[in-house]
Amino acid sequence: MEYHGYYSIWDGVYYHPHLFGGIMLTAALLGFSTSYFTGIAGFPDLAYMLPYLGNLQKQKGVKKRVRVYMDGCFDLMHYGHANALRQAKALGDELVVGIVSDEEIIKNKGPPVLSMDERLSLVSGLKWVDEVIANAPYAITEDFMNTLFNDHKIDYIIHGDDPCLLPDGSDAYALAKKVGRYKQIKRTEGVSSTDIVGRILASMEDNEVSEVNGECNGIKRNTESQSISKHASKFLPTSRRIVQFANGKGAGPNARVVYIDGGFDLFHAGHVEILKNARQLGDFLLVGIYTDQTVSQQRGTHFPLMHLHERSLSVLACRYVDEVIIGAPWEISKDMITTFNISVVVHGTVSESNSSIAGMVDPYKIPKSMGIFRTLESPKNITTTSVAQRIKANHEIYQKRNVKKEASEKKFYEERKYISGD
Repeated sequence: MEYHGYYSIWDGVYYHPHLFGGIMLTAALLGFSTSYFTGIAGFPDLAYMLPYLGNLQKQKGVKKRVRVYMDGCFDLMHYGHANALRQAKALGDELVVGIVSDEEIIKNKGPPVLSMDERLSLVSGLKWVDEVIANAPYAITEDFMNTLFNDHKIDYIIHGDDPCLLPDGSDAYALAKKVGRYKQIKRTEGVSSTDIVGRILASMEDNEVSEVNGECNGIKRNTESQSISKHASKFLPTSRRIVQFANGKGAGPNARVVYIDGGFDLFHAGHVEILKNARQLGDFLLVGIYTDQTVSQQRGTHFPLMHLHERSLSVLACRYVDEVIIGAPWEISKDMITTFNISVVVHGTVSESNSSIAGMVDPYKIPKSMGIFRTLESPKNITTTSVAQRIKANHEIYQKRNVKKEASEKKFYEERKYISGD
């Protein structure tokens, strides 16, 4: 793509500022206008380069920390969002994330599921995010781009390889590309907010079919299987992806290990805040993530909305989490406590777990008997079910939006080509 040529120019400006300055001085002596260079294909707009060059000369001998910017709605946060921000951070030293305002989302896409406050908690809680800009615009205008470059000292604006078009059909990142301050990352395949909304709407439809059919189990199973297969997760988990998200460090021998478990389905702000509080109780936070079967037993056949590996990555992406147990047991045993050197077991006051289900014992019986169990006040009164209910309450709006989005995503996957690296 044409903007790849910009990188080498900018790198040349950064590493050889005096050489670039000499070229400009020579051009001036020969009577060339600086606008001449702007007209050369692939050459960035000098109006944006000159202040940048001046800063580089002042910082001679000091390696400049590269600041990158990525924006988004980040509604219904999932591991695809997290992976995008992980990739963005890898292109610089500091990652600044813009979160589009509720008003801008309503104007361009329809009502968001999560509020700005909830989306702030989710994005700020990611381990790769250094700063957050709340109420960012949906489109990067020239004024906002100047604010990013001058006030926030942003070097590059980042976006995925999927097209991002404004309502008028124009490229939302055209200006950043024009001035050579744009870089691209690879879209994470197998998940999108549209896909997750589809799963929630499908679960609602399946539930209605179940109620209508009553005991007609054969019809019920057929209808459910068709709906579920349409919106089933397309994520293919790999060991490499887990390693990319993991901290890669174990707890020290004298570390105070805090353990908390749950389904962590449809990872939301309530999860982030309880994990933050749990981490403050010790030196190392170990999170147990229930199997899909366990979640279904607790909450019904339509759950979990995200399968085990999707939920594991969402939790691993949280800055407060040190390690996870993928497929944690329902009951915490004495052997498990010894194996992981657990000092304290905590559980939030807001939970969808139901230990009274037939055949399911109190999962915290042993840590309670050992005196290491603690109930932790949940900072937010939000659950997976309550988030799903928001979508169900406005299902007609989301259904219409999903039809349009599903069509564009289908086209993207049909036309996409392999891009190396992520």
